Amino acid sequence: MTKIRQNTIPVGLFVALTSSSLLISPVNSEVKKGIENSPKNVVDEVWQIVNSEFVDRDFNHTDWLKTREELLSRNYSNNQEAYNAIRDSLKKLGDKYTRFLDPEAFSDLTSQTSGELSGVGVRIEIDKNTGVLTVVDAVPKSPAEVAGLKSGDQITKINDQSTALMSLEQASEAMRGEIGTEIVLEISRVQNKPFPVTLTRAQIELPSLSYSVKEEDGLRLGYIKLDEFTAHAAEQMQKAIEEMSQDKISAFVLDLRGNPGGLLFASVDIARMWMPTGLIVRTVDRKGGDREFSANNTALTDLPLVVLVDENSASASEILTGALKDNKRATIVGTTTFGKGVVQSLHSLSDGSGLAVTMSRYYPPSGINIDHKGITPNIAQDLTRDDRLRLSKNPDLIATPEDPQYKKAVNVLKTSHVIPPTNMTESVSSR
Repeated sequence: MTKIRQNTIPVGLFVALTSSSLLISPVNSEVKKGIENSPKNVVDEVWQIVNSEFVDRDFNHTDWLKTREELLSRNYSNNQEAYNAIRDSLKKLGDKYTRFLDPEAFSDLTSQTSGELSGVGVRIEIDKNTGVLTVVDAVPKSPAEVAGLKSGDQITKINDQSTALMSLEQASEAMRGEIGTEIVLEISRVQNKPFPVTLTRAQIELPSLSYSVKEEDGLRLGYIKLDEFTAHAAEQMQKAIEEMSQDKISAFVLDLRGNPGGLLFASVDIARMWMPTGLIVRTVDRKGGDREFSANNTALTDLPLVVLVDENSASASEILTGALKDNKRATIVGTTTFGKGVVQSLHSLSDGSGLAVTMSRYYPPSGINIDHKGITPNIAQDLTRDDRLRLSKNPDLIATPEDPQYKKAVNVLKTSHVIPPTNMTESVSSR
């Protein structure tokens, strides 16, 4: 795994994913004959899944059966022609979240939502001053950390190929590969001659969040920045809450700004860590199937909580935000969220490609449809253009008094009469 620090494509923004195996209705044997082992096979797989699951029973006023006939009447000379036909047919549904992914895009998405990648476990950036590919940090217990790679190391070659003209994406791709295979990086370090480091690729669990204890005007706060709702997000959240709760904190700030979403069940599991009781979310499919997810008395803390959101907090972020707001468990600070009120299932297809299909709509405890509307915070706090530019240029200012939204969260907790615990130490832990 090589995780790019910047310019990562936020695919989770478009998909609040539920885990799903491939569920396809039987194909008539006469129709099936002749399309197996051909691009038509994938075309029909897509049609079958949409026919079975798509949330709109009228298929956006499209004759979906006729669409199948048209698709299977064509001859496709290669997979790309079939992919183009699939994408054209999906456009008729009028739903930007139902989409086809070629094998590479599908692999990237499943890696992102699983929270795992095969690679060496190093985050990289192109240094804005030197233009050199540089290590930001190494994932704990990864091959990169074990080998001693550290922040500031410059990667000058990957398997004897110079990185001078590589983009972040190209460098990241070059470091990925099958588990157990080796890769050689040439490292340049201050006051050292360039030296080779041989790493063996492994399965790496990506951090979905970061957390630290902060001292703010007499308050000892547990700050958690959740980047995405991956398959490992809930267990990482549990660890963060439990560790900081033992650190004599008096309140929490949960930062969901820029979080594009992810797995539906991850948002439910995390909501249960903050809420003892109450409805979390309700989903409704095209057949009227109504499913409710509620808290189950497994909350890990009852300390005061402020949640930070913005216009890029989407999907699973909005499920969690809606649950905490409507149950009055947290004060929401920031700007109105993205407004994505639908859920997708993700399916692997026979040639390694994939399909995300909108299968249901979801509603927060209030019952309000947030699609294209978003969730309004309890306390509005926008960022000026200058604020955004300053925080973008210097990310270290995020979650400091120089960050107006974080500062507002601290003020909310101060005015809500949060009592600092006794015997506080002066040290600030960071993980």
